[in-house]
Amino acid sequence: MIDFTKSKQYTLSIRLSTDGFSFSIYNPIHDDSLSIIEKEIESSLSLTANLKTVFHESDFLSHPYKRMNIMMAGKRFTIVPLDLFEEEQAELLFYHNHQKRENETVIYNILQKNNLVVIFGIDKSAYTFLKEQYPEARFYAQSTAFIDCFSGRSRLGNNKKMYASIRRDGIDIYCFERGHLLLANSFECTHKEDRIYYLLCVWKHLEFNQERDELHLTGMLSDKEFLLNELKKFILQVFIMNPVTNIDMQALLTCE
Repeated sequence: MIDFTKSKQYTLSIRLSTDGFSFSIYNPIHDDSLSIIEKEIESSLSLTANLKTVFHESDFLSHPYKRMNIMMAGKRFTIVPLDLFEEEQAELLFYHNHQKRENETVIYNILQKNNLVVIFGIDKSAYTFLKEQYPEARFYAQSTAFIDCFSGRSRLGNNKKMYASIRRDGIDIYCFERGHLLLANSFECTHKEDRIYYLLCVWKHLEFNQERDELHLTGMLSDKEFLLNELKKFILQVFIMNPVTNIDMQALLTCE
């Protein structure tokens, strides 16, 4: 049970996704205290309308927290080297890679350890609503959390590593060579055969070694056995990550 009388000691993290909203409550005094709360959303409503409904129905969101993290999942992000980044150019860089949306706020995360900047978009109305609820909240792209987590793990060993996060309607792929990001991309797909196709295409494109390099899977793995069996026909080192889900929520706890 979570003692909300001590909520000022806790970290609340929110993930906004088309798959639904996820909330994690973490007590730093107990490392194993990460509690995950999932909320379904109504696809016919806007992001802001769904947020207002969840906030109205969820008492735990009205408590004060020591730290607030808000993470935007999705493929509307772009990555640039930190050395080439200028703050006033953020929108220009972002819309060079994505079609412009009127009701959108463009923000960015700096990953000092990786010498990268992740620029991403969030619905402007939702951003305003969340800032009103939590003025001190920190906003992140889901890709920021993934890169921060996977880059550290990829430094173990001297081989290349591919990390794939599977969503209901897509797959996010991150490839590293000993901490150095080689590729970050998202693909829209709902069928397990399509996921295998994209994974193997990226593997071949980057000339990963079938015997030595590694593929790690996380996310919604309802087809876990099928994916493992099919992928191991082509790639020797295929693993399910621990934890299987919400690895991005855990990574947020250590993001700068």
